[in-house]
Amino acid sequence: EVFILLVGFLTCWSVTSPHSSLSLPHDSCPERLLGQERRRNCPRPCTLDQDCGSKRQCLCDGQCGLSCVAPGRTCPWPLPVAENMEVRLLSPTHSFSALLEARCKPGYTLSSGLDAIIRRCQGDRQWSGDEPTCTGTNAEPELTETLTCPLPQDVTGTFSIQGNAAVGTSIHYSCRSGADLVGSSENFCQENQTWQYPHPICKKVYCQPPQDVQHGYVVAVQKTEYEVGFDVHFLCKKNFLLDGPQKVTCLPNGSWSEAPPHCRSKALWTYNSLSFALSFSSRSRVVIGGVKRWPFDVTDAMVPHGENVTFFCKHPNKMCSFTAAQTCFDGHLQPPACYLEPTWLQYKLFPHRLVSEIEACDSEEMG
Repeated sequence: EVFILLVGFLTCWSVTSPHSSLSLPHDSCPERLLGQERRRNCPRPCTLDQDCGSKRQCLCDGQCGLSCVAPGRTCPWPLPVAENMEVRLLSPTHSFSALLEARCKPGYTLSSGLDAIIRRCQGDRQWSGDEPTCTGTNAEPELTETLTCPLPQDVTGTFSIQGNAAVGTSIHYSCRSGADLVGSSENFCQENQTWQYPHPICKKVYCQPPQDVQHGYVVAVQKTEYEVGFDVHFLCKKNFLLDGPQKVTCLPNGSWSEAPPHCRSKALWTYNSLSFALSFSSRSRVVIGGVKRWPFDVTDAMVPHGENVTFFCKHPNKMCSFTAAQTCFDGHLQPPACYLEPTWLQYKLFPHRLVSEIEACDSEEMG
């Protein structure tokens, strides 16, 4: 019975002793890949701890298989920062058998196609496997040739084109010159790289000759029609003034920029007091251009078109005068209703009593 107990004790000690041949169940450790290691150095191979001396143990060291390793050895940490990769320890320390995880940042992927890889601290103080690399997943797509429909030079030079000439798309035409477009304003590029419709044309626009101006001239080369952008100038004959634009331009819609002007005549001063519709005030001063003068002092005895003429009228009950203005229009200047032309005797015998020479009425008298 005592013998049986002793045998059992020895058996139990042999199983638990770290230096026993039974202390390491190494069935799961791969065989040493001699001559094919991806590592530069493998520790000394072993089978039992006794093969390694007092400071090392016979431990599984990845592809190096059972090797003599100092358990306290560490691998480099932290690793150099990688631009597109994140690395973190999965173990409390970075000593032998510690694990780390390498994972690519968003937008990048490992060359192996995996989401992440696990690396192990080996007996040679290096992390297992090759250095992982991350490559971008948003690389520019390969350029492919886009099929288009041809647009000849005469078409692009004639039309302003909006849209795309690629197969399956449409374009819109408009005439660069502003001319009328004849044909379809839209076209479609078909799969055989031809246009669905013929290209349209631009119908050239012309302006008809401007109307003649009475008492005036058209300064331009005489034509039956004028191109868009052509300018026509106008002049008036002597003693006539231009009323309106001096220049008009042919517009893209076939019309002139403005209506033709008028040549307005000047009003003629006469000494015929019998017809006030054609003549006036030869015996009374008037105000022209801010100056009070006699009619015979007016240059050329003419009043220009558009000029204001101020007449003097007598107060109906008092010996004072007030003014009323009229405008010369196209050779006509009608005196105001309040104006009375002095008689020849009044003009000759009593010039100081003429209505244009007497004192002006004050505001109270006019009230």
